[in-house]
Amino acid sequence: RSGEEDAGSSVEEMEFNWDEYLEDTGATAAPHGSFKHVDTSLQNGFAPGMKLEVAVKSDQNTYWVATIITTCGQLLLLRYDGYGEDRKADFWCDILTADLHPIGWCQQNKKILKVPEGIKDKIPDQEEFLQRVLKGACSAPANLLEGLHRGKNPLDLIAPGSRLELQNIRDSLEAWIVNVVENVGGRLKLRYEGLEDLDKFDQWLFYLDPFLHQVGWAAQHGYSLQPPLAIRSLRSEADWQEILKKVKEEEEESSVPTDLFKDKPVIGVHSFSEGMKLEAVDPMAPFVISPATVLKVYNDRYFLIEMDDLRPERAAGQRYVCHVNSAGIFPVQWSLKNGLHLSPPPGYPGQDFDWADYLKQCGAEAAPQSCFPLLTSDHGFKENMKLEAVNPVDPEEVCIATVTKLKDSYLWLQLEGSKKPVPECIVSVESMNIFPVGWCETNGYQLRPPRKAIGTSPLLFNYCWHHGIWKHSLLVINGKYCCPKIYFNHRCFSGPYLNKGRIAELPQSVGPGNCVLVLKEVLTLLINAAYKPSRVLRELQLDEEAAWHGHGETLKAKYKGKSYRATVEVVRTADRVADFCRKTCIKLECCPNLFGPQMVLDKCSENCSVLTKTKYTHYYGKRKNKRIGRPPGGHSNMEVATKKPNKRRKRRKHFFVHKKKRSSASVDNTPAGSPQGSGAEDEDDQDEVDEESLTEDSTSEHQDELLEESEVSEKKSLSSSPTQSELSHSLAQDRDKRKRKLRTFSFSDDENKPPSPKDIKMEVAEKLQLDSNPLEWSVADVVRFLKSTDCAPLARIFLDQEIDGQALLLLTLPTVQECMDLKLGPAIKLCHHIERVKLAFYQQFAN
Repeated sequence: RSGEEDAGSSVEEMEFNWDEYLEDTGATAAPHGSFKHVDTSLQNGFAPGMKLEVAVKSDQNTYWVATIITTCGQLLLLRYDGYGEDRKADFWCDILTADLHPIGWCQQNKKILKVPEGIKDKIPDQEEFLQRVLKGACSAPANLLEGLHRGKNPLDLIAPGSRLELQNIRDSLEAWIVNVVENVGGRLKLRYEGLEDLDKFDQWLFYLDPFLHQVGWAAQHGYSLQPPLAIRSLRSEADWQEILKKVKEEEEESSVPTDLFKDKPVIGVHSFSEGMKLEAVDPMAPFVISPATVLKVYNDRYFLIEMDDLRPERAAGQRYVCHVNSAGIFPVQWSLKNGLHLSPPPGYPGQDFDWADYLKQCGAEAAPQSCFPLLTSDHGFKENMKLEAVNPVDPEEVCIATVTKLKDSYLWLQLEGSKKPVPECIVSVESMNIFPVGWCETNGYQLRPPRKAIGTSPLLFNYCWHHGIWKHSLLVINGKYCCPKIYFNHRCFSGPYLNKGRIAELPQSVGPGNCVLVLKEVLTLLINAAYKPSRVLRELQLDEEAAWHGHGETLKAKYKGKSYRATVEVVRTADRVADFCRKTCIKLECCPNLFGPQMVLDKCSENCSVLTKTKYTHYYGKRKNKRIGRPPGGHSNMEVATKKPNKRRKRRKHFFVHKKKRSSASVDNTPAGSPQGSGAEDEDDQDEVDEESLTEDSTSEHQDELLEESEVSEKKSLSSSPTQSELSHSLAQDRDKRKRKLRTFSFSDDENKPPSPKDIKMEVAEKLQLDSNPLEWSVADVVRFLKSTDCAPLARIFLDQEIDGQALLLLTLPTVQECMDLKLGPAIKLCHHIERVKLAFYQQFAN
């Protein structure tokens, strides 16, 4: 695919793996047994205990009665009648190839029923034995053993083009013919007969839906066959009658076996009366529970419900047909008894809804408890379980869903990955719009993966995946941190470091998304597009002597069998992205517009295309007094690791990259100017000398100094002894000398002032009041916070893992236990403090 297609690829194209997702989120899948409609759809029409006539292997001209022991797809495990409980003679056979027939087939076709040799002695009287075992026996379905349907799953018989009848949910006394457009594991896409290619009114229903029937059902039960009002005006009455006549003529060709509907829920008798009030969930928008009224009773099976709407200008409210077992209807006060919010009807004065006043005001009575079926909590679902669920706003979508709440027979589901954000959905545990984990993959349907909070590229998606960043990523709550789309302007001058051909293969754009992650993605792509990736990494590496106003990220490069790593500075806020991109381009001596938030259309503002490489380097290369991004004296934070052959890379266990800084006393011997020519091959040897010299081990002190600094500041506030004071003064002087080097963790700006233990206020019930946004905390700030709690001994781990404020807010109990190797007790204690910070963040800064 082209780079542009790559960059614009949607979430549907991203590879999703349920096992990895469950592992990374620490969640469990809802048990398959909780989805009864799915279990029913998997049945092949044969059931244990059914009998059939099977050819005897030793004599193919004779047959004997056998009983089905178990089924497995198109395979049946059989046992000849007469063996009793003896399992030794059980045998498997394939429905498609074996000589199998329903009971009575031998008699009709004049074939011989003869006792097999192995049990001949046990059956002295064959006729008497057959009469006894076949009395009241259930024969295997003839249509699944013979003809076109042989060996097929009954569900597969509902093929595109099949016809069914669908009751009108607005008026249950009417039904109309629908065509099956698609069958996905029993979930049917249906189109009204007569609409042909018009898909505007298409519906998705599971084949066991109580409002879906085989053709002829309406006539048998006294219901009229009329197109719904919504489509009736699209054709003349004569056209509809002609369509109906055509359907009846083709009924046999498009009919669906009635056996398919034998497992449909039976509609019971209700006891509702017109005018009764109840609580209900609108099936078209199942997000809230609201008051509703029984508007009409059709018969003892069906009644019409209308969602209450008190607005004077309203037309007809939302109406839908119900039966006694319909999901989403509850007695008055059900919400109150279960601690749930009841949304007042639109137009209701005030938000404090009271049922007693409302019933009095309306002059209505509440539907008695006896009208409603008993709800059960024995279903196997638990909070935080994962499943797959239909998006009620867009039924084409099946999304990842998380159970957020449970009440009796109802689940509250948070959908992930929907094209448009959807509130929590309220569904019954018996809903036919929820499916077990893996259902989409099994049936070849696209599951919507988790929404990518960051950009669109696979590399960003994987980064977020392995760092536990999902739909509610805290990293993008504040628009301040959201990076605009970064464009690669392929026509611009690529300079001496970057390979023009590889630049042309880069995607058209990356992002939008979190600044740090988008820019890290961009820099990684640039490094990989270089003639010598290690050289570009060295140009980009952090200048420890310069002021550091951004965020350090570890980037890697591979060149000539060696792996290099360095800390590179990237900006964290959107307002600084354009300047960062331009300065980085100048570092790499390429056109300042090569990449950035502005797309170059026909002509670059720098007029870079008319400059020769020599002239261009004069303007953006050699004119520099020193190489941008290179510290004087050749100090570097790069480290190298020789590539080990034939060793597969293991999956990173930790979610947070452990970045190390190393310095070296080696001198940079490369010329001040950039190399001329495509790859500067004549400098290979010198580069290798430089890069090897950058890998010399030296002590890295900044982490220890940070921890020591926090410890000393804490002790200083607790002790006033001269020794301690002198020590603090000495360390303070030492810190002043290193002030520029440790710019990462210094906070001269008021807005970035770190939360010292004195700033953190403890309130009753351990409520935390923060003076700065945790999203902006550095590693040092996190360490200082932990030192103020009873988890102070764990500060070293956070320092080693370099967990800053953003990472802190993403930690959960499973990740803390895995990444920090903590026992349950200390992990829970630590998570308690993390949750306090999260709560304070949401209350103080999230809005």
